[in-house]
Amino acid sequence: MIPLARDEVVALGLGALDGGAEITRITADSRDAGSGDLFVALNTGVRYVEEARAKGAATLVPDDQEAALAALATLVRSKSDADVVAVVGSAGKTTTKDILGALCAPHVPTVFPERSLNNEIGLPLTVCRLEPETRVLVTEMGMRGLGQIAALCEIARPNVVVVSHIGPEHLELLGTVEHVAAANAEAITALPTGGTAVVPARSAELEPYLGRRDIDVRRFDHDEIETHGPVTHFSVRGERVELELPFTQRHLAANTLAALHAYDALGLPLDRAAHGVAGIELSPWRGEELRLPGGGFVVNDAYNANPDSMRAALVHLAERAGDRRRIAILGEMAELGASSETYHREIGALASELEIEVIGVGEASHAYEPVAWTATPRAALEEARTRVGPGDAVLVKASRAVGLEGIADEITNFARAWSLS
Repeated sequence: MIPLARDEVVALGLGALDGGAEITRITADSRDAGSGDLFVALNTGVRYVEEARAKGAATLVPDDQEAALAALATLVRSKSDADVVAVVGSAGKTTTKDILGALCAPHVPTVFPERSLNNEIGLPLTVCRLEPETRVLVTEMGMRGLGQIAALCEIARPNVVVVSHIGPEHLELLGTVEHVAAANAEAITALPTGGTAVVPARSAELEPYLGRRDIDVRRFDHDEIETHGPVTHFSVRGERVELELPFTQRHLAANTLAALHAYDALGLPLDRAAHGVAGIELSPWRGEELRLPGGGFVVNDAYNANPDSMRAALVHLAERAGDRRRIAILGEMAELGASSETYHREIGALASELEIEVIGVGEASHAYEPVAWTATPRAALEEARTRVGPGDAVLVKASRAVGLEGIADEITNFARAWSLS
């Protein structure tokens, strides 16, 4: 981290500060706190203040934890001239962030977060990882309503924005997809003169926010992607880029295209983009494919779900499955408001059209019209034991609150018995 003097932190007036002459790292985890660190006690972290002090760390018990993290991150950001990318959108934010960070890293000192650290806690902690030599910081920004991305942009001050996708999400709070677009477009509004917005070419809801003449608006389109065997070909502003990606999903290729446009906007060499492919490591539970005996597989895509990401996952399952039997363990798509049942019925109809047997999990999944319904993830796993067999193609997907992320591993565990029987 860019070092902070104790006096600078004191001047922020954030709460009870103890120790520290110079602060070279900010952490919210007392377990790895040490000399030179500032341990910020978040939530129940106040219990571990003495433990952090004993390890030589300075400690801060904030009066307002979100405000304190925002102030610290704003201070660190003010000391950096790195390019900052904000990745926003209804789906694909985390994978786009993971891909872009990996593509940049071989060429310039790059910081990007592990996992989905995209809220009022995670975003400031990511910004606080800026080093004096950092040239690119890739951030992810999530939202649950209007004003939240604008607040995160005040901290990170991005000069490049990537909108990965616009679609139905958080409709219980936002009401319409148009409002979803408005919330994500706050990042575009926050761009300085000369900034760059990378946006989907076919998102009518986003168009009202793309009229600024003092920024560069770059549109990416699925038509710019072609797959030939293991190699995916991308067209980026007329230049052809060939990458051998570690995944086969078309929607992840679209995320890669968005990342390539941002990579190009950062002035990095498209002819050497392939150098970063080996470093692409997607965050957990996002399209991770696990092998099953008999040539089968299970896709763990259980981190989150909305109607668009669910459609993409089901289409990929059908394409990837070929002539394998297809099973999808699907939980609720949360926060869809008054349209929830309609969206769930549409997904159920798509699954039927694609000849995918659905095991539903949770009350809302009744609308999928599944071949089997279960109330809990544990019951869904037991149902899977009776249905999944060697050579099957399986998808596990739901909104995060449903808690299906462990099912894919459990399926691979009981599948080992097939080889022994």
